[in-house]
Amino acid sequence: MVREQIIQRGIQDQRVIQAMERVPRHRFVPPEQQARAYTDRPLSIDCNQTISQPYIVAFMTEAAHITSDSVVLEIGTGSGYQAAVLAELAKQVYSLERIPSLAEQAKQNLQALGYRNVEIRQGDGYQGWPEHAPYDAIVVTAAPPTLPPLLLDQLAIGGTLVVPVGEGSQSLLILGRTAQGFVQKGSFPVQFVPML
Repeated sequence: MVREQIIQRGIQDQRVIQAMERVPRHRFVPPEQQARAYTDRPLSIDCNQTISQPYIVAFMTEAAHITSDSVVLEIGTGSGYQAAVLAELAKQVYSLERIPSLAEQAKQNLQALGYRNVEIRQGDGYQGWPEHAPYDAIVVTAAPPTLPPLLLDQLAIGGTLVVPVGEGSQSLLILGRTAQGFVQKGSFPVQFVPML
């Protein structure tokens, strides 16, 4: 998966590549999906949600510019796969999931794999998690129709926000925060579940 779907498609950050190699994706999908766990496609998980395709996980993680000192906020935990990849790189990951049963499942998945630097809470992603702000990176894995202002407020100066935005037609936006405001570093078309 990493050699053929991640590296060949342009992911260059060695820390991201190593994280993708270490995280067992099959542990984050339902049993009936495990045979497809390492294909480069999104897969269905519980509650009509999806686990993102590996390339998109790697791309969003690389775009977030996470260091070993980073404190990261993730919106949309799902089964916990992206959170595990982030946890391989960051000092601390805080992840919000709207659906209680998925939040609990993600906690169990991450604990079973020994991740101790991830905290998961059930809650509204539009509100962010202000108690731990500001964040060095915010990674959003569901698409709001417009940029959520409270998430922008919780991004540290020098930090990066990676978020799919739009209804129907979506763009993955990469925004950096400077002392003067926000700078768009890139965008490309994507398709995520809507952020509710």
